[in-house]
Amino acid sequence: MNTISLPGLFLFLLFLILLSGFFSGSETALMTINRYRLRHQAERGHKGALLARALLERPDRLIGLILLGNNFVNILASSLATLIALRIGGEGAIAAATGILTLVILIFAEVSPKTLAALHPERLAYPAAFLYTPLLKILHPLVRSVNWVTNGLLAMLGVRPEDGGGDSLSREELHTLVSETEAMLPERSRTMLLAILDLENATVEDIMIPRNEVDGIDARDPEEEIINQLKNAAYTRLPLFDGNIDSVVGIVHVRDALHTLLDRGLDTDHLREISRRPYFVPEGTQLYQQLLNFQREKEPVGLVVDEYGDFLGLITLTDLLEEIVGEFASDPAHTISEIHRSEDGSLLIDCGIGIRELNRTLRWKLPTSGPKTLNGLIIEHMEAIPEPGTSLKLGDHALEIICTAENTVKTVKYSHE
Repeated sequence: MNTISLPGLFLFLLFLILLSGFFSGSETALMTINRYRLRHQAERGHKGALLARALLERPDRLIGLILLGNNFVNILASSLATLIALRIGGEGAIAAATGILTLVILIFAEVSPKTLAALHPERLAYPAAFLYTPLLKILHPLVRSVNWVTNGLLAMLGVRPEDGGGDSLSREELHTLVSETEAMLPERSRTMLLAILDLENATVEDIMIPRNEVDGIDARDPEEEIINQLKNAAYTRLPLFDGNIDSVVGIVHVRDALHTLLDRGLDTDHLREISRRPYFVPEGTQLYQQLLNFQREKEPVGLVVDEYGDFLGLITLTDLLEEIVGEFASDPAHTISEIHRSEDGSLLIDCGIGIRELNRTLRWKLPTSGPKTLNGLIIEHMEAIPEPGTSLKLGDHALEIICTAENTVKTVKYSHE
């Protein structure tokens, strides 16, 4: 070193500082790179992504290699700074050189490159992978020795490098990830993806048509009344029951019923002939599972029953799909809304509306784990059947009871604050 000129020593020291910054920045870049983008680019054949993914399969070896290089460079830089200090000011300058070098390394070889790497990891991670891959092969014996010692110490603490958590995401984490992709996904697409994830949080009772609102055909009714029901049917498939709604004997397609009416008239026997076997759905079935069941059974309508076989309500494939994509404007069942705007700007809400549909329509956040309808939620909150004119607050929303009948709350009024 005594034969190297002072400017040469400064240039060598500058090179070591830059090299230290490379090691520090590349470590941060490789550790913080988006694993899913890395996997996607690797599958598309990106050479740098392929090498980086291979290195990250054993992060203990990669970190060992980087720290070996970084520590070697920093120690060499410290020795070089000491030599420069001795040449310039003697032993009294060593302390000043140490302080200056510490500050320079901190700013230019640690904070700056690591910040840049954290903000743009791919710019440094992929080029670094081209250097670290052959370097790891050359220094493999040394790196392996260091890892053998460190892994032994970690094993004493019950930690094994190969038992890493991996890149898998829980459903809640995936929900958060999709929610925060505003810049990459249109709102419509993001809403649909979130709705699909939320299907596992809801059951068929959350969106079914309750039994008291189910339109069906009583096989014992006169033919004129049955024809009138078919004309005004909101759905194309109606349950056929015998005497009362609890005795469902089949599902009648309106089209088949009208064809039969033209051919031979509609009586009890003809209705039973054209009806299809009812498809029963147990209460508590998750919406995601029910979507798969509809696909497997090739059935678009299901009758929800409890553990005793009692009829609770009706669920359709259309209603289930609307949980994902929103309401179909052309669906005749939704031409009459359950939410009406009055002249003063307030909203009149039919309390038979489901909590999930109300939350989705008005962007509220009422609890969905208890009662399934607004009527049920109000009665649970009040612990009684409220009188008209009663005011209450559900969450952040002030409501006024407008109409009650038959032990239920029929209509409430909501005024925007």
